[in-house]
Amino acid sequence: MTTFGPAANAIGLVPPIDRSDPRIRGLRRMRTAATTLLAAMAAAFVAASAFEARWPWLGYVRAFAEASMVGACADWFAVVALFRHPLGIPIPHTAIVPQNKTRIGDAIGVFIGSNFLAPAVVRARLEGIDAVGWWATHLAEPENAAAVARRIVGVLATVVAFLAREPIHGALCDATRRGLRSVPAAPLAGRLLAVLLESGQLLRLAERAIAYADETLVRNKDLVRDKVSENSAWWIPKWVDARLADRVLSGVRGSLSELRAPEHAWRSHFADGVAGLIGRLADDAETIAVAERIKAEILDNEAAAAWLDLLWREIEARLQGAGDDGALEANLTTGLASIGEWLQADAALRATLNGWIQRAIESTVVPHRVEIGDFIAGVVKRWDDRTLVGKIELTVGKDLQYIRINGTLVGGVVGLLIYAATQLVAQISLGL
Repeated sequence: MTTFGPAANAIGLVPPIDRSDPRIRGLRRMRTAATTLLAAMAAAFVAASAFEARWPWLGYVRAFAEASMVGACADWFAVVALFRHPLGIPIPHTAIVPQNKTRIGDAIGVFIGSNFLAPAVVRARLEGIDAVGWWATHLAEPENAAAVARRIVGVLATVVAFLAREPIHGALCDATRRGLRSVPAAPLAGRLLAVLLESGQLLRLAERAIAYADETLVRNKDLVRDKVSENSAWWIPKWVDARLADRVLSGVRGSLSELRAPEHAWRSHFADGVAGLIGRLADDAETIAVAERIKAEILDNEAAAAWLDLLWREIEARLQGAGDDGALEANLTTGLASIGEWLQADAALRATLNGWIQRAIESTVVPHRVEIGDFIAGVVKRWDDRTLVGKIELTVGKDLQYIRINGTLVGGVVGLLIYAATQLVAQISLGL
């Protein structure tokens, strides 16, 4: 089985040849066939030469076999000379591939950088790739979404464990605080208030505050009486203080009861006041400055830092145990499948995302095509000669053996034609 050792990766060696590769058997069969054909032509030449005197027509067989051997040997030499020295003899202009490895690497690097990574070529190729559409179709299948979710959950524990390390954890907290500092407080608060006001949540919150105030008065009526008694004159009887406190409680509770009425005017006044605050948060410099000052005071407070630290630790703890009950994987599967269906249904979104991907790849690859070409050339130059030759032979060697076979047959046909022409000329000469 092919292996990629650390040493090979370090110095750029091509991975070793997989000895179970079926192409090895195919190459051996073709070599055997070409060599067997050469041996057959040699046997035919010997036999024809031996019996040609008895049967002159064997001269044609001898001529065919002789020329076939010449063609077979010439093509064998040409094929072998591409990869190694024939018979181990260092004949000039043989072992062409290993001898010119540096030039081949440079040529491959320049060719790929100038042709495959040219801006027009990359752009045209990327325009024909619907990467988002493929992922949408892939994720829309529940089993595919489940497989992707499983992989995400599988790496989640490792990622979270890395993030939970103290330096990383501290960096995350600091980054969160810096991020919060960079967000303008006033516009964010204004948008939040606008959403709460539009949805009616702000009014409901005020209504709950009124109800809570009424309940608090009821629960603490004895405390109110005591406070009234403590702050009244010494000469006023206690029962008068109690009556006064009850009147105050009754009046306040009555006012709170009136505020609960749906048609009370305070609701419109409250909405107008909040709307005015939203406007000031967007336009008023003084209000904006106050909001920023409040935000800075909160973020500078040690309690805020402790809360952020606790928040991140809680997130890390939950994520580390998220895969134990399968809930995270199930939720991810559902979410990924929904995303796939959404992308399938929205052609405009697919086109937009594909455009982003294409521009990102184009802006990353094209400007660095020269460096990519140089990298490829450098890798080729560092390849091991023997393994490089073996891999190229596995790729094209079988076809090159066909050249040997064709050379044997074509050479024989040419030799036969030359011999036949020679015999014809001889016959004509005798006739004259």
